Amino acid sequence: MTRTKKQGTTKARERKSGSNSLRPNFVFILADDLGYADLGCYGCSEDSSPNLDRMATEGLLFTNGYANSCVCSPSRFAIITGRYQHRLRGGFDEPIGSVSAGLGLPPEHPTMASLLRDAGYATALVGKWHLGSLPWFSPLKSGYDEYFGHRTGAVDFFSHVGFGGHDLWEGDEEVFKEGYLTDLVTDRAIDFVKRQAERPFLLSLHFNAPHWPWETRDDEEESKRIGNKIAHLDGGSVKTYLEMVRVMDEGIGRVLAALDEIGASEKTLVVFTSDNGGERFSNTYPLVGKKMDLLEGGIRVPYIVRWPAKLPAGETYDRLAIGMDWMATFLAAAKVAPHPDYPLDGIDLFGGEVERNLYWRMVYRNQKAVRSGVWKYLSIEGNEFLYDLSRDSRERANMRYREPAKFEELRKAYAEWDATMPPRPEDVEVHLEYTEATMAKSDG
Repeated sequence: MTRTKKQGTTKARERKSGSNSLRPNFVFILADDLGYADLGCYGCSEDSSPNLDRMATEGLLFTNGYANSCVCSPSRFAIITGRYQHRLRGGFDEPIGSVSAGLGLPPEHPTMASLLRDAGYATALVGKWHLGSLPWFSPLKSGYDEYFGHRTGAVDFFSHVGFGGHDLWEGDEEVFKEGYLTDLVTDRAIDFVKRQAERPFLLSLHFNAPHWPWETRDDEEESKRIGNKIAHLDGGSVKTYLEMVRVMDEGIGRVLAALDEIGASEKTLVVFTSDNGGERFSNTYPLVGKKMDLLEGGIRVPYIVRWPAKLPAGETYDRLAIGMDWMATFLAAAKVAPHPDYPLDGIDLFGGEVERNLYWRMVYRNQKAVRSGVWKYLSIEGNEFLYDLSRDSRERANMRYREPAKFEELRKAYAEWDATMPPRPEDVEVHLEYTEATMAKSDG
C-alpha cells in the first residue's frame, strides 16, 4: 500500500535528540550492479536471497525506487550528499576512472556521515568508496570515523587488485589480507556493529558484489587465471552471478543477527538497495535496459527498508524514491538539520507526501529522463519518447504522439531543471569496459 504522511517517523520527530537511547541507528547497505529482479522478493525464481526476502516481510518493499544514475560513482555522490550528483565536478564522470585532485568528494562538502558524526553518531564505511583518490579524497575526510575497503570501482575478490594495483585499505593505510572480499567486508561490518552498544551509529555497508569479476568463494583459481583483467570479459555465468548474490545475502543476514545480538534491531533503520541497475548476467524483468541505460532497467532498483520501531511490516511503498532521499530521511529521523549552505535535493521519505519530478542526465549516449507520476520522458541520442509506466513498465509503447501535451510538459520540465544544474565540463570522461566489438549487442 502507498505510504502516507500519517505513517512513518512522526513520533520519532517528537523525541529529544540528546538521548542516545532514543536516537535511531542507521545501516545503509549498497549492492553493486544488482538487477531489479535478482532477489526473490522482486521476482527471482532462484533461492538467492533468503535473508533479504525475510527482511522484506519485516519492513517495506519499494516498487518505484530509483538510483540517481545508471552507473556507479555518480550514484554514490548523490547518496552521500543528498543532492543531485551534477552539483559536484566528480559526479559528471561515468564513472570516475582516473586519479585527479578535481575528481572526488570535496572534504568540505557536508555528507550524511559528517552531519551525523557531528551530532554524536559513530560512523563507518565498510566496502567500496569510489569517490576520489588519496591524498585529496577519503572516507575519513568526509565524515567517517572508520573505513575498511577498496577505493576504486572494482577489485578482484581474492587478490584485492583493482585497475591501479592492490586496493584494500584500513583507514588511509594500505593493508594486505587473505580472504574472499564479501566475507572480509561482512566480518568488518559485524565488528563495527558489536562495538556500538552504547552509542548511536551509521554503518554504510557497500558491497563490491555482485559486480565483476565473476568469482564465488570457490573461484580462487579463476582469480589467478585472470590476474589484473578484472573486467572478466571471458568468464562468468548466471549461476556464478546468483551465487555471488547469495553470499552477499548471507553476509547481510549475519549483520542483521549482530543487530539482534546487541539489542539494536528495533531502533535501527536498515536500508538495502543497489547503486544502479544490473549488468550482463543480471535479471531486470519486466524492465528493459541495464547499467549505463536510463531505461528503467538501468535506474530502477530494489529497495528493502526495515525499522521495526516505526515502520509497518510486510507492506509495499509505491511513492517515488531516489538515492539522494536517504540523507534527508536519516537526518529527519535523527533530528539533525542539514547544512544551510548546501540545501538538499532529496526529501524525507517518511514525512509528508511531496509532489515532485525526478531527473536524470547522462553524457553517455546523451541520455535524459524525467519521471513525473506515472509518466516518463526519455531521450537517447536525440530520439525522444513518452511512456506511461503504470501500463508499460517495459517502455515499449511510445505515447509521444498520443499524448503530445504531456510530452511537451515533461520535455519543458527537463529543460528547466537542466538549466539549474552546472553545465557539462568539457573534460568529462565516460569509461566503458565492454563494447559491441567485445560483447554481442541485442536490439530486442
